[in-house]
Amino acid sequence: MGYHGGTMRVLGRRVYWRWYGEVLLEGGVTLRMSGDAAKWLRPGEWVRLRTEFKKPVLGFDEYALEATFPLWPPFAKTLEHVRESPLGGEAYRYRLKAREATYESDFEAIAELEQFHYASEKEVVALWVCTECRKTIPANAKPLCDCGGEARLKEIRGSTPASRFLVLELAERLPFEPRILGYLRLDPPIPRMHRRTPGGVERDIRERIFPRDWFHPTYEGGADWQKALDRVRTAASRIARVVVHPDYRSEGFGALLVRVALEWARERGAPEGRREKHLVYTIAQMARYHPFFEKVGFRYLFDTASGRPVLFYPLTEEAEAHLERFLREDPYARAHGGRLYRPRFGRVSGLPGPIRLAGVHKAYRSHLDLGGLSREVQEALLAFGVKARVVERVVLRGASLEIPPGSLAVLAGASGAGKTTLLRLLLGELPDLGEVALPPGRRVAYIPGEVEVELGEAPILEALYRKLKDVGAAIEVLNRVGLSDAVLYRARPKELSTGQRERFRLALLLAERPDLLLIDEFAAHLDVPTARRVALGLGKLCREAGVTLVAATHRPEVVAALDPDLLVYVGYGGLTTVPRRGPRT
Repeated sequence: MGYHGGTMRVLGRRVYWRWYGEVLLEGGVTLRMSGDAAKWLRPGEWVRLRTEFKKPVLGFDEYALEATFPLWPPFAKTLEHVRESPLGGEAYRYRLKAREATYESDFEAIAELEQFHYASEKEVVALWVCTECRKTIPANAKPLCDCGGEARLKEIRGSTPASRFLVLELAERLPFEPRILGYLRLDPPIPRMHRRTPGGVERDIRERIFPRDWFHPTYEGGADWQKALDRVRTAASRIARVVVHPDYRSEGFGALLVRVALEWARERGAPEGRREKHLVYTIAQMARYHPFFEKVGFRYLFDTASGRPVLFYPLTEEAEAHLERFLREDPYARAHGGRLYRPRFGRVSGLPGPIRLAGVHKAYRSHLDLGGLSREVQEALLAFGVKARVVERVVLRGASLEIPPGSLAVLAGASGAGKTTLLRLLLGELPDLGEVALPPGRRVAYIPGEVEVELGEAPILEALYRKLKDVGAAIEVLNRVGLSDAVLYRARPKELSTGQRERFRLALLLAERPDLLLIDEFAAHLDVPTARRVALGLGKLCREAGVTLVAATHRPEVVAALDPDLLVYVGYGGLTTVPRRGPRT
């Protein structure tokens, strides 16, 4: 225990920014910490300080502080997030750190990510202030002020002074990968909540299910936000935002952030840290179309008066008992049983039988002569002895292959080995010799290699709706290929990144509900991390929907992420098939 250690009284606090504040303790001790932590310490409150330093001002890394719950250092968890193949075993993993947002750069990253959240009502979601001219600048990313001064983040619109933030940091990353992959915002409960039912609006529905004092006194805003914060003391927390970087959707990071937030609320009493938390809840329209809250264990209880679903997670046995009683006794809750998400896309019809190649021979002939060439080029070729020649290249020689319905097959091999030729045969091109038996009544979708497919001008959700005639199913398909963001739903294909366009191409084909999906040079133009993510998502989707997939690629990370049932090496006229022998360990 250092000179300043022990139980001490809080004399005051100063909050300058979300990432910087100071707390004054008796004895002349000043603690530097984030403003989001400092704002919850009330003058007169007793805290326990631990430090090894004998000085009046302690920096971020020089002490530990505990009030009702540990407050400093900020909450943090080191994580390894393993992405499993659809058939079991590890496909790849991320090394991550989930921690409370602490530094200025954390909040700058949050502001940039906020623009991708569907519930952001403002076109510009952040306000910045110039440190030189004090001008307020609305912008979604850190701007440059006209005067040349540095802009600093003043406000993230939609958040409140009571909001606290959890960021997901990529601990090991490539130079072009983002540092912050996503964030979660945790707030106190909203003051009141009503339920919409077929019979009308039921007021104060939460207090019918759980004890009233679990939600009160909560943050109610007002001109004096510090006094409003000082009154907060609830047994519930509300997840107000979960935002993941658009390029990392479908990786399970949303569910991961929610799981860590539950630990944060349980271990630190977040956001205010004054009382044990009995439950965490969220109001999330996206939960109708994406089940990640339910995958974590949240239960759907009711819709708000405005029609948005509310899901709860009990942290204690007492909360679990209240929740289960409501699901058992309330007539509307009994009908849904706590479940909200219902798949709309479902499975395709599937191929009625296997694809078979037997003794297939395929060759291409090219006639080379000097016709049409300039005199100088003809003379140069004649000097090499080149006049005219028929070049015959045998691509397949007596090749046989069977692809069972609903399986994933990867065609691997060098450029020019015959992968594209094999895909053309599966499309219906005739072999020179042998038999290609394709199941009747099949629906085939094909993405050719090295050809830019026209994606149209309609916003991506509209484009899928026109094919599926079901908005819910269209959203589900976009979610399953990793485009689970309502902001992106409104984007046109030309406004998407390369990786997002690749996913949208897949979504368009899946909207055709094919039994057989053929892809040439899969993910050829994507960087390694993006190709891996897209491949894993596609493999899972095809297995769940019953789509037979045959994809040609030369990239080992794509093969590993797809985890195919059959790996077919194509080359020198032959096919060598390596079947999957079981889950990787």
